[in-house]
Amino acid sequence: MQAALTVYPVVGLPEIDRGADLAGMISDVAELADGDVVVVTQKIVSKAEGQMVEVDPNDPDAKRLLAESQAVRVLRRRGDLVVTETRHGYVCANSGIDLSNVEEGWAALLPEDPDRSARRIRDGIRARSGRTVGVIISDTFGRAWRRGVVDVAIGCAGVRGIVDLRGTRDGLGRELVATEMCIVDEIAAAAELVMGKASAVPAAVVRGIDPTVLGEGSVTREVVRPYGEDLFR
Repeated sequence: MQAALTVYPVVGLPEIDRGADLAGMISDVAELADGDVVVVTQKIVSKAEGQMVEVDPNDPDAKRLLAESQAVRVLRRRGDLVVTETRHGYVCANSGIDLSNVEEGWAALLPEDPDRSARRIRDGIRARSGRTVGVIISDTFGRAWRRGVVDVAIGCAGVRGIVDLRGTRDGLGRELVATEMCIVDEIAAAAELVMGKASAVPAAVVRGIDPTVLGEGSVTREVVRPYGEDLFR
């Protein structure tokens, strides 16, 4: 029987500045156990890695131009919104640029390599606490065909991106032929329930994850759908 999951917020983290040791800070305030998955928001990773740029808050075109500068292609435009494809392969609004929870006049860009960021935090936590954990970098994305936003994974380490159930059997014995579970997105969404959007809690711990889904993973290699398989680009 599947064990129960526990999701709890990591509270007590200070304001994050460039060069901050996120792994050390999280290790200092979180009670971690082997097999936990630590979910960290993109915002504090970008701050720690210096992925912050100045933007004129009084220029209505400034955010659009910045978003276009971070895109490999613009897919859609509607009013002030542009839907872009980033060089990471993510399809998202405004190239993932975020103006919320940052000082006025600044914008947070996506990390250069979110999978690498996750590995760095994972390795740092192991060195600091001795715990072997998975790490997911999460961000808030909209979804085609559905209203509302949800947190998804943009980087991971120590946890698989996709759990491939093809070739296994369902509850009635039928073979599954197309089912691939994006486990990192499911974990990121669960963590967001305790972090919220305005509560200044930028990290969470998910405990009780099936050990079979732990291991080396990558969002860019596993989760991002290749262009040739995308029916809508």
